[in-house]
Amino acid sequence: MIEFKLPELGENVSAGDVMRVLIKPGDAVAAEQAVLELETDKATIEVPSSVAGTVKDVKVKPGEKVKVGQTIFTVDEAGGAKEATDTKEPAKEPAKEAADKPKAQPQGAPDEGGLSQQAQPTVAAAPVQEKKDAEEDREGGKPGISEAPRVQRAPRLPEDEIEEPRPQKRGEVVDMRGAPRAAQAPPTGTEGPAPAAAPSVRRIARELGVDIRQVTGTGPAGRITVDDVQAFVREALSGGGAPSPAGVPASQPMPDFAKWGEVERKPIGNVRRKTAEHLGHAWNVIPHVTQHDKADITALEELRKKYSPMAERAGGKMTITAIALKVLAGAVKKFPQFASSLDQARGQLVYKKFSHIGVAVDTDRGLLVAVIRDVDRKGVVELSAELAKVSEKARAGKLTLDEMSGGVITISNLGGIGGVAFTPIVNWPEVAILGISRGATEPIWNGHEFTPRLMLPLSLSYDHRVIDGADAARFLRWIADAFEQPFVLAL
Repeated sequence: MIEFKLPELGENVSAGDVMRVLIKPGDAVAAEQAVLELETDKATIEVPSSVAGTVKDVKVKPGEKVKVGQTIFTVDEAGGAKEATDTKEPAKEPAKEAADKPKAQPQGAPDEGGLSQQAQPTVAAAPVQEKKDAEEDREGGKPGISEAPRVQRAPRLPEDEIEEPRPQKRGEVVDMRGAPRAAQAPPTGTEGPAPAAAPSVRRIARELGVDIRQVTGTGPAGRITVDDVQAFVREALSGGGAPSPAGVPASQPMPDFAKWGEVERKPIGNVRRKTAEHLGHAWNVIPHVTQHDKADITALEELRKKYSPMAERAGGKMTITAIALKVLAGAVKKFPQFASSLDQARGQLVYKKFSHIGVAVDTDRGLLVAVIRDVDRKGVVELSAELAKVSEKARAGKLTLDEMSGGVITISNLGGIGGVAFTPIVNWPEVAILGISRGATEPIWNGHEFTPRLMLPLSLSYDHRVIDGADAARFLRWIADAFEQPFVLAL
C-alpha cells in the first residue's frame, strides 16, 4: 500500500478547496492521470497522480480544504518502488530540523541565536564582510558554527544576531523600563530558541514591529520567510485572530448589523480573499501616485475597424487592449525602470529584460491577471487571438499559476464598462500599472477651430519609491503619442 499526498502546488500556495474528486475506490490510476480538481488562492487546477495502481481508499471529498502534504488516497501500488520511497522522504524533516537548531551551549557562552541569558559580554561590531558571509550561510542553507570556541573574549557575531542595546531603528520596539533584554521572559507561547530565519527576514520583522517568535514559518524545516512576516501583519490588520504585532494598531471589532435589519453572510471565495490580501499588501507597501493623460485615437480607431476582420479570422478581436499591449511593450523598452521591481531586503532594483505583460480580467470569481508572454515579439493580430484565449480561460477558472505569473507591468481596461478616469492599484511586485477608460468624442482646438476628436483617457499608477513624477509623465506621454501615431510605433 502507498499513500498519495498532495504535492507542492506552486509558489506560496499551501492549500486549496476540493472541487471534484476524479477517482473512486477500485479505479485503476496511472501516473500523471488527473485525480483531483482544486481551487487555490490563484486558480483552479487539476492535480496529477505521481503513483500508479488500484485505488483502495479516498480520504477527501468535495468541499474540503486540503493542505500540501495531506494524504489524498491510497493505492495498491504495482512496481512503484520509486514513488513509495518518495512518500517516505518527509520523515527526514524532523532530523533536518533538529540539525538546524543550535546545540546546547555552556552556561554563559553565546550561541547562534544570540547571547545567553546568564551573561552578555560586550560584543564588537562585526566587519561588513563577516556579516555578509553570515547572511549567505543562513540564506543558502550552508552549515554554520553550532558551538562557539572557548576563548576569553566573546566571538564576533553578525549584527542582526546581537541582542545588545543599540540605537533604535524605525518601527523597532524598545523596552523603556530599563530591564536588560536577557532578563525578560519571552512572550506567552514563544518559549524556546528563536526560530530559523535569515537576517534580512529578522530585520524586516523588527522594522514592522513583529516578534518573529510569534510567526509561523512555511519554509523548509519551518524556516520563516518574508512572506510569512507580511502574512502575519496582514492577518493582524484584518482582525483574523492573530495577536497584533507591536506598532500595528489592532483592528476595530465589526458591529452587529443584524440589529438594524436582515443580513446575509457568505463565505469569501479563495480568489476574492487572495485578491483582497494582495491588493491590501500592495496599497500598504507602495506609495502610489497616479498620472492622467489623454490620447487622440481618431486615426487609430479607423485602423482598428479596418483590420478587425483579420483579427477575427485569427480567433480574436482587434480591441484597444490588444493594441495597448504592443504599445506598452515598446514603452517599457524605452523606459526600463517601469519593468523593474524593488528588492528592499537586498537594496536592489531588479530590471527585467523580458516583455511579459499582465492583463486584468473581470470574472465572476474575482479579478485575475493573465500574463501574455513575449509581447514585443508578436504582432497585434497574434496578440488579439492570444488575449481572447487567456481571457476565456480566466472566466472559466482554467488559468494555470504559470499563466498568471512573471509579468513586468499590467493593463487594466475599464473602457468597456465606462468611466472617465480611475486610480488602479499597482500589481506588486511590479512598479506600475496602466489604466484605460472609455474613449469619448471631444471638441479639440487645432489652432484654428474646434474639431471633433476621439480621446482615450489613460491613468498610470506607479511606485514613487522607484519612479519620479517627471519620468512617469514622460512615460505616459510616450504611450499617448504611440496611440496617436501608430505608424511611428511600427517604425
